Amino acid sequence: MSSNPLLALDCSTEFCSVALRNGDTMTAKEIRAGQHHSELLLPMVDEVLVEAGLGLTQLRAIAFGAGPGSFTGLRIACGVAQGLAFGANISVVPIPTLLALAQATTQKRVLTVLDARMGEVYVAAYQKIQDQWQVVIAPCLCRPDATPLLPDGAWMGVGSGFAAHGDVLQHRFGPQLGSVDASIYPHAIHIARLAAERLREAVPAENALPLYIRDKVAFTERERGVAK
Repeated sequence: MSSNPLLALDCSTEFCSVALRNGDTMTAKEIRAGQHHSELLLPMVDEVLVEAGLGLTQLRAIAFGAGPGSFTGLRIACGVAQGLAFGANISVVPIPTLLALAQATTQKRVLTVLDARMGEVYVAAYQKIQDQWQVVIAPCLCRPDATPLLPDGAWMGVGSGFAAHGDVLQHRFGPQLGSVDASIYPHAIHIARLAAERLREAVPAENALPLYIRDKVAFTERERGVAK
């Protein structure tokens, strides 16, 4: 059976990561990129390909962290995935970054929260049933004190939203949050693992799109006040 090698990229946060999954072998690189994802991403891709001993045309598909997350970072990851996929004549697998957060845990019920700045958070919740993630709360943008409520049960909270708004989120969900890890961030390793299970969701490179959620990224605080 083919190992279906997959390349995965993520630039949705201040971290930049690349992973190549080939059967049971994972080759990965990551760096805290700040605002330099566009300079670092392609050299990191070259490094993992060389280390894995594979060329682009040998890949089954390219996956990327589709969002939500940094507007610029999502565009960079999507654009690079599209360009590489066009050149190699392969397809693209967009993976939600909040789902990648859930995949990074060993839990079956996960509340994923990324800091969205401007006093808001990106939120989603997932439950694993028979080794498959099911969406409990679809990715959305909201204030930390107005996040959708969870079904009954114990949940793990992960993501930078807990570093930025931990007290508010803890108050919102109370004892339902059995544990919290604010240090977990979307990573290409987990995007690659999810993509390997979602090859049927692969799309032609030209159809790959980021998931922005926030329609108007340049909303200022003053504009948001007027809109209320």
